[in-house]
Amino acid sequence: SLLVNAAGQPRKEKVKLPSSLHGRKPNSIPNKKTEDPVAGKVNTSSLATTKQRLSGFHLIPLRVDFGVLKEGCTYAATVILKNVGVDFLRFRVKQPPPHTGLRVTYTPGPVAAGLQVELEVQIFAMVIGREDTDGLEEISHDIEILTETETLLLPVRANILC
Repeated sequence: SLLVNAAGQPRKEKVKLPSSLHGRKPNSIPNKKTEDPVAGKVNTSSLATTKQRLSGFHLIPLRVDFGVLKEGCTYAATVILKNVGVDFLRFRVKQPPPHTGLRVTYTPGPVAAGLQVELEVQIFAMVIGREDTDGLEEISHDIEILTETETLLLPVRANILC
């Protein structure tokens, strides 16, 4: 029950439900898009009665944390963008600003249903002229992945050792 905790006592604060139970994915912003008559839609009898729309991408992992990095070095992490829908979908990545030191490399093009694409997130560890950082500067940026149905946000975090 949402009214009592695991010990059986009444809860003091309201339970926060995960965004997946609210009907949307975490770190995503739905697009207000009209139906595209040219897009590759699948219309089979098995999908005709489904209540929810089977489309979209999932990010694996949901966030990238590089940890503590040495200044002047380049690091990379691989993120998988998987098409969990029944249609082929397109996407593009909005490249982060140069002052973050981040860059995303990927192969553009449509992704068929059930397939995945690898995104390589690269970071060049650099400190932008701050004096009062106590030897550690934190980099935090959300990379935007624009799809046909939504905008996915990939949080990237790192600490640069000066």
